[in-house]
Amino acid sequence: MIYQSRLNKLYEEEIIPNLIKKFEYSSVMEVPRLKKIILHQGVGSTTLDKKLIDHSMNEITSIVGQKAVFCYSKHDESGFKLRKGMAIGVKVTLRRIKMYEFLERLITVSLPRVRDFNGVKKTSFDGFGNYNMGITEQVIYPEIDIDKIKKNIGMNITFVTSAKSNLEAKSLLFYFGIPFKK
Repeated sequence: MIYQSRLNKLYEEEIIPNLIKKFEYSSVMEVPRLKKIILHQGVGSTTLDKKLIDHSMNEITSIVGQKAVFCYSKHDESGFKLRKGMAIGVKVTLRRIKMYEFLERLITVSLPRVRDFNGVKKTSFDGFGNYNMGITEQVIYPEIDIDKIKKNIGMNITFVTSAKSNLEAKSLLFYFGIPFKK
């Protein structure tokens, strides 16, 4: 028997029929799906503290359970004391089982831990069915030890879907359980 996460089962058993009924798709293959989730943490002050990027790498890796990769600068920028090829951020791309497990932990554990949380923005869609959200504090994840944080950086989370429009993508994420503001 192949392992299937709770959200993957939810997608196959409930979300697909709901979206077919709502948007009147003629085939199951037309139903939008979640392709991948990308977490990105830009560390702007790496020119001052080289260990900050390593701490960021360890934090992202412990949050998602998958090794993150460095993002390097593409050109020199003297105003920011930046050289071509310097590590300026960390990112990780989640697909399949790890993607669904991260999404479940984000919805059920991490987002409710945000101070004064009343939902995520409805307007952060890019017009092509992808959704972006920002997290200001990485302490909302239970995997992070508060005492070991060097600097509160935050991160960006991108949900890449196969939806053709923002409305389809919003419906897909709503059925997964993303709490949008009212």
